[in-house]
Amino acid sequence: MKSRQFLGARIDDLLTVALAKTLGRRGWRLTIIPFTGYGTPEHVRVLGRLVLQPAKPRTFLGMYAENMLNQRGWRNFFSVAVPRHQVTVKVSDKEIDLLTDRGGYFDIAVRTEGMTPGWGSVEVRSKGADTVAAPVHVIASDVRFGLISDIDDTILSTFLPRLFLAAWNSFVRTEGNRQAVPGMARLYQQLLAEHPGAPLVYVSTGAWNTLPFLRRFMKRHGFPQGPMLMTDIGPTQNSWMRSGREHKRRALAELARDFPGISWVLIGDDGQHDPVIYREFAELRPGRVRAIAIRELSASEQILAHGTVTVLRDSADLSWSPPVVPEVTGETGDELAPKLCSVLNAQPE
Repeated sequence: MKSRQFLGARIDDLLTVALAKTLGRRGWRLTIIPFTGYGTPEHVRVLGRLVLQPAKPRTFLGMYAENMLNQRGWRNFFSVAVPRHQVTVKVSDKEIDLLTDRGGYFDIAVRTEGMTPGWGSVEVRSKGADTVAAPVHVIASDVRFGLISDIDDTILSTFLPRLFLAAWNSFVRTEGNRQAVPGMARLYQQLLAEHPGAPLVYVSTGAWNTLPFLRRFMKRHGFPQGPMLMTDIGPTQNSWMRSGREHKRRALAELARDFPGISWVLIGDDGQHDPVIYREFAELRPGRVRAIAIRELSASEQILAHGTVTVLRDSADLSWSPPVVPEVTGETGDELAPKLCSVLNAQPE
């Protein structure tokens, strides 16, 4: 007997289809939003989303007003998904047709040959939308070092997960008021300079809709470019809200699968569940983690995030004694840098 789809997903799908039809008739344009993919010379992962967006203003005054409005976080969510629509991905001379999922997303791994290590792009097109070049970071097969970083409260102060403040930061505050965690950009730049060609992948429970803002924020504050693995908001096939912890666990497992030769440095914060998830990953995959670096939230950030100065604990907040991999902590990137570099320098390459 065929099981019925979860109520929340059915409601979400009906609203999406109705909005797409209405706004399509009103001149909203089909738009491909490419996410940054990654891969090796043998395979690449291509990600993106198909949405309807308002037509761009054509006058100078209209473009100026649009740019000013885009500085408000709520504009990041001003689009409508286009579900189950065909998208074509072209990698080298290979073309693959696929359908977007119920949220308008596409995510495909393509086997290929001869991809040159470094930054490149693949072509993505869909009928009715402009063809775009999706960026991909191709990692050489002999690379053995990589960085995985959280975003919220690790490189960007957002005061998550307290819902009101999170909503204020995400939807209302202007981009210029968002604060970078001191020293984190310098730490990442230093580590990548010491390991040329190494990947930096950002794994976050934040919404894909905030990607344009995050790209501008990272560029403004000097964070190295890298693929971002984020999530969607709203109902799933079996619940009203998707699990951020499961998203991170799945993303880590995918990176371990896609880069079997890399041993990672995992960087996060103690405001949510990063320590638990990172330790679990290190314990389940021996040799795949070189070190864990945890940014400690200040007392004021803990109060704003949780209403208490006590660090968030998880019922599964267990660790081996001695630790499976070295762990370092600090309130800023400048505090973490000497501790982490000392740990890494003491390890054989």
